[in-house]
Amino acid sequence: MIRTLKFLLSNQLKRSKGIQQVDGFTLIELLVAMILAFLIITPLLGFMISILNTDRQEQAKANSEQEIQAALDYIARDLQQAIYIYDATGIGCLTGTADTITCPNAGTTGNQLPNPTATDRVPILVFWKRELVSQAITVGTQQDDTFVYSLVAYYLTKDTSTTWSNAARIARWQIRDGVPDSSNTQTCGKYLIGHCPSPGFALFKLDGIGTITQKMNSWTKATASYTADTTVLVDFIDQTKTDDVPETPSANCSPTSVPTSFNTRDTYKMTGFYACVDRVNTTAQVFIRGNALARMENDSNRIKYADSKKTYFPTASIRVQGRGYLFTK
Repeated sequence: MIRTLKFLLSNQLKRSKGIQQVDGFTLIELLVAMILAFLIITPLLGFMISILNTDRQEQAKANSEQEIQAALDYIARDLQQAIYIYDATGIGCLTGTADTITCPNAGTTGNQLPNPTATDRVPILVFWKRELVSQAITVGTQQDDTFVYSLVAYYLTKDTSTTWSNAARIARWQIRDGVPDSSNTQTCGKYLIGHCPSPGFALFKLDGIGTITQKMNSWTKATASYTADTTVLVDFIDQTKTDDVPETPSANCSPTSVPTSFNTRDTYKMTGFYACVDRVNTTAQVFIRGNALARMENDSNRIKYADSKKTYFPTASIRVQGRGYLFTK
């Protein structure tokens, strides 16, 4: 037994002598490894951040381009139904900013457009159109389409609302006539139920002496107050004012749709959205300039137009002729 124990102990001692001790890393080795890792990871991290920022910027540009083009297409479809487009003089008559010499036949009930005292918006496009109302009337046993007249106004708006961006936006307002029904005496009376005139709507008058321009400029709203409010069509429109950056891009024609009587308003000095109107030919050339910087920046001073940043201000324009027509009995 003693010999067996001695044999086992001797074998264990021989094994323990053959095992080598493993030491850890020294402090200098750890510092060198950390420096090498920093020198390798830092450029890679900066490269990744640069790629992410570039992707974010390109996405903002693409979104702005798509949105202003979609807004321009919408306005173009709207204008194609126009029967009459107001120029600067006409808008001045409707907004009550023109004098009685310029608009001798203008209404005397005050501003004919909504929000007459609002200084945070300017009407850019105002026109009458004849639009389709699908399956509104009954002919025998079938439903048939009809047409009604509408007054439409597009505004360039810039205020301090936190709902929208620090850039400007385009808003749309519309009132329209109802669909007549001589047998109906309910709700709005003499109109189809569900197709009543918008509150405040009054149809233009073409009878009497005078040109179409004089008669359209003399349009007066009904006594009822408007209930229709402006609806935002697109946000992130360039809000840069011409007096801040004189090099702001200009188009081939000067804006003729906003009367100079608005020159005290900041929105009058913005060229992110404007139109050049040929009233005689019922034609308008519309220009929109977006502001992609406003999608990435909250500081209003950092989103102004500059030549070095012009790629962030995509532009689009279109020329549209109204194809609607006046229907007279």
